[in-house]
Formats: sequence, C-alpha cells, structure tokens
Amino acid sequence: MTPPLFEVHGLRKSFPDGGGLLRRRELEVLKDVSFSIGEHEILGMVGESGSGKSTVGKSILKLMDSQSDAMRFRGHDLNTRTKGQLKALRKDMQMIFQDPNSSLDPRRRVRDSLSEPLDTHGLATGPAREPRLLELLDLVGLHPAYLDRYPHQMSGGQKQRVGIARALAVDPSFIVADEAVSALDVSIQAQILNLISRIRDKVGISMLFISHDLSVVRFISDRIIVLYMGRVMEVGVADDVFFDPAHPYSRSLVAAEPTLGKARQETVRLTGEMPSLRNPPSGCPFRTRCPFALPACGEAVPELRRRPDNRHVACIRDDI
Repeated sequence: MTPPLFEVHGLRKSFPDGGGLLRRRELEVLKDVSFSIGEHEILGMVGESGSGKSTVGKSILKLMDSQSDAMRFRGHDLNTRTKGQLKALRKDMQMIFQDPNSSLDPRRRVRDSLSEPLDTHGLATGPAREPRLLELLDLVGLHPAYLDRYPHQMSGGQKQRVGIARALAVDPSFIVADEAVSALDVSIQAQILNLISRIRDKVGISMLFISHDLSVVRFISDRIIVLYMGRVMEVGVADDVFFDPAHPYSRSLVAAEPTLGKARQETVRLTGEMPSLRNPPSGCPFRTRCPFALPACGEAVPELRRRPDNRHVACIRDDI
C-alpha cells in the first residue's frame, strides 16, 4: 500500500485556564487525536464549535505548539525538525483561512498578496513572476484585472478565491482549509466547494477540510473524521458517515441537517450544551448528551475500534 502523505498519532493540546494564579491549571483541548491523509485525498473534519477542529489544523502545520506521539509528513518527523527545516517543509504545507477579510491585508493589492509567498520561498522570480500570478488567478477563476485590486474592491467569494490562490502559489502538496466557506453566502459556498474539487483534480493536492457543517464536509471529502470535545468519535468513508452514521454523536449531527436529517434520524437529537473543559464528564465525553448511554459509559473512555465495515468508532455499544 502507498504510505500516507500525512500521519498524526496521539495529538494532544492543552491551554492554561485563565482562572487566576492560585487556580491555574491546564485545560485539555485535544486528547489523543490520530488520523492519516493519503495522497490526493480530502479528509473532512466535522464537529460543533469548541470541539477542537481549528486547533488540530494549526497544530499539524506547527502554527501552535502541541504534543504528539508522532507526526509525519512524507516520512519527515515534524516533531524533531528545527525552525529552519520546518520552513523548508512549510512550502508543501499551506492553509486557507476562514475569513478572507482578516487574512488579506487591506493595504495590499492582490498582486502583492500573491507575490509574498513566492518571495518567501524564492519562486517565480524576475520575468517569471507575472505569468505565474496570471496562472494563479486563472486557476481560481478570476480575471487578470484583479491583480491590481484591493480587498475592499472585491466580494467575499472573490477574496476567498484570492486566499486559495495564495495557498496554491508555492505548489503545496497539502492544504488545511479551516472553515473555508463558513463566512460566505450559501450560493458562494457551492462555487468555492466546486472550485476546490476542480483544483484537487487538476493539481492533485491533499487536504484537511475543517467545517461544522456535515453536508458541506460530505460534499467535498473522501473520508470524514468526527470530533467531539477533542476526541475522535468516528472515522469512515464520507457517504457511510453521512447516510449511515455509527456513533450517536455522528447521528445527532446528521439529525441536525435541515432536510435529510429530519427524515432519517428523528430520534437522535442533541440536547443541552457541550460540557465545560473545566469539568469534563468521566468516561465517554458524549455520554451526558447521548440517548443510548449506559452506566458503563461513565467508567472508561471508549477506544476507537475498527468495525467490520472498515470504519472506526469510539463507542462501547454495537447494538445501536
């Protein structure tokens, strides 16, 4: 089998609690998160706000400190790389941010924003620069005239296209898209999702696509990983997770869908709010909201087990 492009094992992340010096402690945001992403694969990551999705994306790109048992990109151990070595690898690992209004400098033209990553990595210098900039605009479906526009002269969808072009400027093989369409109108979301699909087919990138919207994740992804309170609840083929979810939390996400969910998962509804990280429940983190919870669910954190249908589920029950 072809080795995965990106491997993450036992990813953990804690933040200090802001409760004062005498009560200072660490809040666990990510707890033993493991997954892999294959060549040319889009892995979707879905979960409620506060589940740790964005923290995963920033951690694997080394934009924030974290701990892990292993983190490998093309066989390179990212945990042992120096800052200089990470800079060289970062050319192959880029990010598309959620809000194009904050990710683009309002004082810089599109030309300048696209040139910055090229300058950082010494690419497309001299006479090769202009053709490369035009190629990037064409790749994301923008007219050459946009090179000399400022962000305030573009719509939200157009600005996000520029953000995608900037991520692609250095020819990465892996991209983290962190809620890349959540700030856009629904009609524009569909255009950007179709654009990402076409780009994946054309240039062969791999991607971690992060979103709170399960239907969006299902549309764009090959596989889906479901995250809750910093733990992996389910991993499987996108259509399997969407049309036949195995974990009760995955079922509740499907039930929350405004159309299909009501017909398919009427009995699995999310009640209450996600527990506080300051006082997490014992055992399964979802048990306080789960309609299928048993007393045993509070005794130990369920392992992520492989099932006969080749999906992985963190639940002690096989009868639901």
